[in-house]
Amino acid sequence: MTTNDHADEPSPEPLHEWREHGFTIAEARQWIAGGFQVGDAERWRGSGVYTAGGARQWRTAGATPYTVDLWLRAGMTPRDAVQWREHGYSPEEAADRHLAGERPRPRGLLHRLLHRAARPGDAFADEERSGSMRELLRAGIPADRARGYVEAGWSGTAAVDWAKRGIEPGQARVFEALGMSAREAGRVLGSGEDAISLMTGFWRAGVPIDEVAAWRAAGFTAAEAARMRAEGTDVEQAQVLRALAGGDEP
Repeated sequence: MTTNDHADEPSPEPLHEWREHGFTIAEARQWIAGGFQVGDAERWRGSGVYTAGGARQWRTAGATPYTVDLWLRAGMTPRDAVQWREHGYSPEEAADRHLAGERPRPRGLLHRLLHRAARPGDAFADEERSGSMRELLRAGIPADRARGYVEAGWSGTAAVDWAKRGIEPGQARVFEALGMSAREAGRVLGSGEDAISLMTGFWRAGVPIDEVAAWRAAGFTAAEAARMRAEGTDVEQAQVLRALAGGDEP
């Protein structure tokens, strides 16, 4: 017996139904060939995309009938949208920059560190973001805080500990890049120091990036860590102190 791999997919409506919604037979056939239902086609046309080919291109670029108007009003093409997305810009920012006459270009190093760009083909990761949002809400994270993490590109699982402590998503990204846990980052913030000043302070003191977490989590400032390294104290001793401090409540 032959199995139909597409058994769960809805069948296209009869052509007369398309005619009743204002499509010609030729138009209906094009939309059907593109895999659209008549309701989808109507939504695309209502958003300003009048052909099945155009809708396919925008869909590939990550747009939906509910979001494409933003890009259309900015005078963008599907290719423009893809290029802005690949450089890590949100739809809103891409539209603003395109209207201002800018062309897509890579983000700076600091922005790439603070924000995780969408992966090509994710269509702005709508389903993944929805799942992450639900996971954070189930963990008791307030909606506005959860939304900030989701928009910054965090998965729900990775964000929970950071969000529970109320750490801003961009700072959390820097702490994570330095190898610190959410608990350790909370202690740093509680001392009045933020992620950027922590990072730049240790770098300017000459402490290697892969040692920053061990020294700071063990309770040493950048100056103290630099002095101890100059006196011959190995980072392994800081790692021992870090492990001992890890059991304490923040």
